[in-house]
Amino acid sequence: MSEMEESQRTLSLRLNHCHVRKLRIILNRLHTLLHSTALAFLFYHRVCFFFQHPQTRRSPVFSWLLVFASEILLSFIWILGQAYRWRPVSRTVFPERLPDDDKLPPIDVFICTTDPVKEPTVGVMNTVLSAMALDYPPHKLHVYLSDDGGSNLTLLGMKEAWKFARWWLPFCRKYGVKCRCPKAFFSALEKGDDADFAASSVFVAEKEKIKEKYKAFEEEIKRAKEGTALYSDARDHPSVIEVIQDNTSEVEQVELPLLVYVSREKRPSCPHNFKAGALNVLHRVSAVMSNSPYILVLDCDMFCNDPTSARQAMCFHLDPEISTSLAFVQFPQKFHNSSKNDLYDSQLRSIFTVQWQGMDGLNGPVMSGSGFYIKRVSLYGNYTNKDTDLIKLQEYFGSSNELIKSLIQNRSSNFGTNVYALLEETHLLASCYYEIGTKWGLEVGFMYDTVVEDYLTGFILHCNGWTSVFCEPSRPQFLGMATTNLNEVLIQGSRWSSGLFENGISKYCPLVYGPMRMSLLQSMCFAELAYFPLYCLPLWCLATIPQLSLINGTPLYPKVSDPFSLVFLFIFLSALSKHLLEVLLSGGTFHQWINEQRIWMIKSITCHLYGCLDAVMKKFGAREANFLPTNKVEDDEQTMLYQMDKFDFRASNLFLVPMLTLLAINISCFTVGAYRVVSVGGDWNSMFIQLFISAYIIVLNYPVIEGLMIRKDKGRIESSVALIFCVLVTFSILAFYAVSSNV
Repeated sequence: MSEMEESQRTLSLRLNHCHVRKLRIILNRLHTLLHSTALAFLFYHRVCFFFQHPQTRRSPVFSWLLVFASEILLSFIWILGQAYRWRPVSRTVFPERLPDDDKLPPIDVFICTTDPVKEPTVGVMNTVLSAMALDYPPHKLHVYLSDDGGSNLTLLGMKEAWKFARWWLPFCRKYGVKCRCPKAFFSALEKGDDADFAASSVFVAEKEKIKEKYKAFEEEIKRAKEGTALYSDARDHPSVIEVIQDNTSEVEQVELPLLVYVSREKRPSCPHNFKAGALNVLHRVSAVMSNSPYILVLDCDMFCNDPTSARQAMCFHLDPEISTSLAFVQFPQKFHNSSKNDLYDSQLRSIFTVQWQGMDGLNGPVMSGSGFYIKRVSLYGNYTNKDTDLIKLQEYFGSSNELIKSLIQNRSSNFGTNVYALLEETHLLASCYYEIGTKWGLEVGFMYDTVVEDYLTGFILHCNGWTSVFCEPSRPQFLGMATTNLNEVLIQGSRWSSGLFENGISKYCPLVYGPMRMSLLQSMCFAELAYFPLYCLPLWCLATIPQLSLINGTPLYPKVSDPFSLVFLFIFLSALSKHLLEVLLSGGTFHQWINEQRIWMIKSITCHLYGCLDAVMKKFGAREANFLPTNKVEDDEQTMLYQMDKFDFRASNLFLVPMLTLLAINISCFTVGAYRVVSVGGDWNSMFIQLFISAYIIVLNYPVIEGLMIRKDKGRIESSVALIFCVLVTFSILAFYAVSSNV
């Protein structure tokens, strides 16, 4: 066989294939060139202002400087974002080419939950069951649930889930069920999933039998929830580690994955480091129990929608050409309850269809908190197996000899032969004091000092020479529950903004720490994520300064007759049209594009602002880090409004006040500005752009006006708040009119 034939044969047997999006690359780079050229003309126009004679300037220097600084900051973040668009790629996998099951590596699954009230136990157990039912050899699959709330209800739910799994898993395997989350399977979510067997009376009978078992499982948890002694102090409790087993099942013995409940010790005097701390405890406990070389990390509401995700991930991890440096395979986060036009941009469309594909073409995407398969050894930091100095190993990993033994390459734990042999050791590893004096959270495991441990951990991994890949099959591998009300969306956004920006102002600043350890383009991608919360500054400025300048007829933009006005028009249309094109190419709608524009503006003036302030306060020690889990409790009225694409304004006044303030300013200034231009002899030629900006903000925020003036449902803005807004607008218009009349 010739070398060319051998090469073609090897390529044909590859486990995966990378597709470079050439047409997308051409369009992206052409747009970057044209938009950058326009920005250069804009900066030239702004700089020329400072060389004019003071007596010929029509605009105050301070206002001009604020607007110019805003344009510079917007352009800076935009330039960083072009790195995503430099080389987007997509990937195809061939799981049928994987080796036989007996040669596949074991996998540990980590699932984290915190609050049994905000994260209902039935939903968490559905995620556990879907993970147990992955299409993977059961003896090579080990599922660990971290319960940071230390709830007896969650432990009871695990035991009930184990009982139900003895019915559910054989049913899924027998009929090749695709969606192995029982709640989704028995709902309208998965219509057609059982189409191949729908006509079989045997299948229908078994399905009904399993459905009854599932209802009994749900009822058992609901009854337990009514108990009074099911909750412990989430901030102060000892460790609880239990291997879930039950040999009294009424069905025949079936092979199930190892299922382990882990509630780490928590004390008020000892920092627990949020989700990263919980994941590191699971990392240590699993190392002495199963020690699988690969780990799947899932949020408690992100169930496995396709049982083949493990095999698809192995198509990358077992590829000899990339496996040596590959740290993790990231799947997109998708949601089963998003509205048609994704009102709050809960799907994070831009991240998973533009940004992550773009980073995949550089050296891999950012770790995204859930839905990734990571190589265990990649979390060992600078440790190498050649280093056998026990004291140094204990400095890195702590005092547990069993944990240190687990570091030996290809060494699997003997826990499977005696499930209770090492439980005492696992309690040591789950102690809140175990990490003191070690490198956990600093160089080993998931990184601390941030509430977005996924971003920082992924950044450090890439800085250490590891790579990652992004895999987006046609069928979503994992499905979660999107936030369906504005308050939760903005709380979640505040947490993310704070965590990302605090990384941007830390010693791990991607523009300083990154370029020495990775490519410049990749550093720019990480930097854009860290600094995008700074959108709050230019948006606040551009939503107030040009509008207030309307009152005195002060122009801050070129006249419509000035050729430079075409530059501003081009930049505005270029940004909007590029965003629209990306939405449409990713399967979105025109309405979804408008929603993304709207929620971007709302987030920028609210949660991005609060996130930046929070990060700065934590940087200077004025505030401690905190973490509020997103509420996953379903509310029928909330869900109805969300599916109708109507905002639910039952949000904190901390979020409503900035929105209403900016809307009041723009309505007032537009009214007075238009009056001046029409009645007082104002100059349309000079003031048109500023009037247009105000009008654009008002139109884009029509749902807020609707919530104030029109809607009568419970999701409207409260009457007391609406009254204050109306008074504010009326007073502002009268005051501005009085001022303008005297000018």
